[in-house]
Amino acid sequence: MPKFLVQRWHGMHIVWALVLIFILTVVLTWYEWTLGLLGLVLGGVVGAYGVMAERAFRRDLNDYVLTLSHRIKSVGNEVIGQLPFGIIVFNEDKEIQWHNAFTATVVGKSSIVGEPLTAYFPILGQQVKDKEATLEATISGKVYELLVRPHERFMYIRDITERTTIKKKYEEEKLALGIVMMDNLEEVAQGMDEQQRALMLSKVTGEINEWALKYGLFLRRLSSDRYMVITNLASLKQLEQSRFDLLDEVREITIDQKLPMTLSVGFAAGSDNVIELGHLVQGSLDIALGRGGDQAVVKVGQRQSFYGGKSNAVEKRTRVRARVISHALRDLIKESDNIVIMGHKMPDMDAIGAAIGVVKAAQLYGKEAFIVLEGVNPAIQKMMEMLKEDERLMKRFITPEHALAMTHKRTLAVVVDTHRATMVAEPRILQATERIVIVDHHRRSEEFIDDAVLVYMEPYASSTCELVTELLQYIHDRVSLDVREATALLAGITVDTKSFALRTGSRTFEAASFLRRNGADSVLIQRMLKEDLEEFIRKAEIIRHAETYKECIAIAVADTGKAVPQLLIAQAADTLLNMTGMKASFVVGLRPDGQVGISARSLGQINVQIVMEHLGGGGHFTNAAAQVQGTVAEVAGKLKKVLKELEGKEELFI
Repeated sequence: MPKFLVQRWHGMHIVWALVLIFILTVVLTWYEWTLGLLGLVLGGVVGAYGVMAERAFRRDLNDYVLTLSHRIKSVGNEVIGQLPFGIIVFNEDKEIQWHNAFTATVVGKSSIVGEPLTAYFPILGQQVKDKEATLEATISGKVYELLVRPHERFMYIRDITERTTIKKKYEEEKLALGIVMMDNLEEVAQGMDEQQRALMLSKVTGEINEWALKYGLFLRRLSSDRYMVITNLASLKQLEQSRFDLLDEVREITIDQKLPMTLSVGFAAGSDNVIELGHLVQGSLDIALGRGGDQAVVKVGQRQSFYGGKSNAVEKRTRVRARVISHALRDLIKESDNIVIMGHKMPDMDAIGAAIGVVKAAQLYGKEAFIVLEGVNPAIQKMMEMLKEDERLMKRFITPEHALAMTHKRTLAVVVDTHRATMVAEPRILQATERIVIVDHHRRSEEFIDDAVLVYMEPYASSTCELVTELLQYIHDRVSLDVREATALLAGITVDTKSFALRTGSRTFEAASFLRRNGADSVLIQRMLKEDLEEFIRKAEIIRHAETYKECIAIAVADTGKAVPQLLIAQAADTLLNMTGMKASFVVGLRPDGQVGISARSLGQINVQIVMEHLGGGGHFTNAAAQVQGTVAEVAGKLKKVLKELEGKEELFI
């Protein structure tokens, strides 16, 4: 027990003794005053002793308190010095005023008092503001968490290297699934005997197995043309860094074939649910196939990346798929109450021609079909003038409001020449019905109408009109088109192929031949494609201000402050591509709807589709477009920035 407590205990007894003496003195004085006097003297002695004891108690108490404060301060300093995290106190000028020993260990110096805070923690240069912030910084290979409190002007430093390492390892070991598919095996193997086919498959299979061993992938064959891949996120990142070189290697070892073998690869990761991951990987493969194959699509969380895609989609020689799709479409038409057909906003001749073809298919089975059209843009003005001569056909065109009013659950909505919900003439129609059909020839983009019951997307096709023409040949035993219907379909093919000069295959000419047999008037098409003198002058003015990029890319910016029809922008891009030495052309102009339109063209050596996808658009290798918000100058700047970013990537140059 401390000495001052013993003294306090004695002091309490002295008080009680004084009280007792006082009582006895009073009693004795009553009987004998001499005894009372003696008691008074005794009380004085005891009181004096008590005063001395109290003084000694207070003196010892003060000594004890002083000693205890010193010990507590010493222990406190020792504790702060040995804390497993750092503490820094700084002033208003962000200069360090004090820090503990842990901080000295972090920065590798015994003292940094008086030095700027940002000299050792550069990340705080822009981050230390009025609000509390938690940041991460890497110093000498270790990761630290910085908790900054500007109002109190101090900062905590905590070592989170181990936590970060564990978190990184956890992320890297997450499950990733993939599917590798030979997307043109049947086309390549046609005409081969069993020995040649087996030899080719052996080469391709060996290349796939070597690729799996190289990157540590578990590979399991599902069928003759499909493999399942199981790996983790770390290996998937390595595959992305290699940009899926397997695609090029397989194409190169089969280059001696008439058609080289190409692969489509789909990967997915980032989900803890294996069932959901399976759906995602199948969706990635569908996108790769929808974009024409010969590429890889990776879906990790919300990120979707595309690799490869350096070859054009191979035209399928057989029409089996066209026949199957036509029969499925026929059944949907029969089971539906009415049909609503719509293309993209600001439709072109391909969209209108394809829509007219679908109307014909519906009429063959006695169903009411209508085409959604909001206003007539210059691109289709001459076509619509031709169609106005047929009152029966013109009644098929209705406004988006009218179409939405007649749409219900049993309405069949057919989307032509696009597969993006944001680009259709009336997006609300897609929510009003449960039956959606997509017919498109563009390479599939990240945005897609997911709830479609029937999808017919063939990137090899020249146009949507070509696909619809093939469907018409199988959808009914006896198909007879009148002159205007056949002409509208042929006009769509003519425009998208630049009068059969680009993206044509044998099936393109077969479709055109069928339309000609049904009375399509090529002279009338040429009349529709004629240019006005005023438009020609405006186009020449756009071309006059064109500039070259990397000596082989022409860029023209129509920054006149006036709206330029999309057709004129496209025609200017076509004309620029005909200039000597030009491999690609881009024309930027303000459209009548207030958006900035970009038309991109190439001769096949530059992938303009990749460029347009980076700007929110899409299309084909040689023909693509985009609609972007902003001013013409801003969009032109974005275009040049994208070209510069893609310049060193192999996807740009085919």
